[in-house]
Amino acid sequence: MADFTSALVLYDDRFKKRKASVKKNHLMTTLKKLNFLCLLLSVFCGCQTAILKEVPSRSQGLTVHGDQAKLYTLTNQRGMVAEISNFGATLVRLTVPDRNGNFKDVVLGFNTLKEYEKSHGYIGSTIGRYSGRIGEGKFSLDEATYFLNNNSEVAGFPSHLNGGNQGFDKVMWSVVPMSSFNATGLQLNYTSPDGSGGYPGNLQVTIAYWLTDDNELIIDYTAVTDESTVFNPFLNAYFNLMGEGEGDILNHHLKIEADHYLPVELSLLPRGEIVSVYGTPLDFKNGKKIGSMINEDHPQLKYANGYNHHWVLLEKNEAGLAKAASVYDPTSGRQMEVLTTEPGLQFYSGQGLDGSSVGKSGKAYGKHAGFVVSTGHFPNSPNVEDFPSTRLNPGDTFKSRTIYRFSTK
Repeated sequence: MADFTSALVLYDDRFKKRKASVKKNHLMTTLKKLNFLCLLLSVFCGCQTAILKEVPSRSQGLTVHGDQAKLYTLTNQRGMVAEISNFGATLVRLTVPDRNGNFKDVVLGFNTLKEYEKSHGYIGSTIGRYSGRIGEGKFSLDEATYFLNNNSEVAGFPSHLNGGNQGFDKVMWSVVPMSSFNATGLQLNYTSPDGSGGYPGNLQVTIAYWLTDDNELIIDYTAVTDESTVFNPFLNAYFNLMGEGEGDILNHHLKIEADHYLPVELSLLPRGEIVSVYGTPLDFKNGKKIGSMINEDHPQLKYANGYNHHWVLLEKNEAGLAKAASVYDPTSGRQMEVLTTEPGLQFYSGQGLDGSSVGKSGKAYGKHAGFVVSTGHFPNSPNVEDFPSTRLNPGDTFKSRTIYRFSTK
């Protein structure tokens, strides 16, 4: 009996050691896979070899569903700081130096999680599955028509806006902190289930934020699906280069590298035409103050009560990037350049900000308190055959990169 008991103990001990070894091997395999994924992302965004690394984080509070939201802090060697939330993959804070080396936060945002949860302005959030409008909240792929929730109505015309009532801005993202020799990064992952918002397919999305030592905020998107769908994400950050809460942006100088734009109807949906900017208030090719022509008697400005339009970008360089826009604030000397792999740029002059939202500085965000320059495909593309396609098929991988590059002059 003693021999049997000893054998049983020996077997149990060997079993535990083997089980622990299996767990260890499984963990190592998982880490290797994550490192490989991070390496692929780093190669894509040009940040050299990436490794898993702790990134400082702090609690942002619990969501209404009881999920723990956190703020992750990226820093670079020049003192810039980017703070990103795993709720909505939101850019909460971005501090940038002025010409005298003084740092200020240049993106609009809120101090509490509750304000982001109740906000309908998508401030600082990642937009998806589809950024911009889809007319009447429907589109067709092959033989099927898909109906989305209409969460916006302009001049009596309903549309599906920025992913609908439960878009990417209102969900929790899993996080993998990363680092490279010249950047710190954050990988955020989310799987949008089949039928979410009316969209087909289980969509696996990865966003990689990188803050480089060259004062660049790089945002890379990748996505795969198990069923044909449409996909068009972007970051809806509101910028004010004087500093968040420091007045309006009408004296900022804006240059858009585009000869053509998409005129909209009363519904704010594109008409399906691509029109020259020449001779219109939408011509920013040579650069001008945002406010210099914003009150002109032009139908496009009347429809949108300012600028809320999409520009068609010019040719890309060898790296597949187009220089989309540059913005300069003469007061602080801060300058921001925007480069992208995407075919279009959405510029919004912040006319919908009405003072009802109070920002991080404790100041209300009034009209034109910030501007948006977001890159992506065209609004309503799924319903306009001549626009670049936003279709994503099984077996294909969506890839996109946008760079916000900061400097002074």
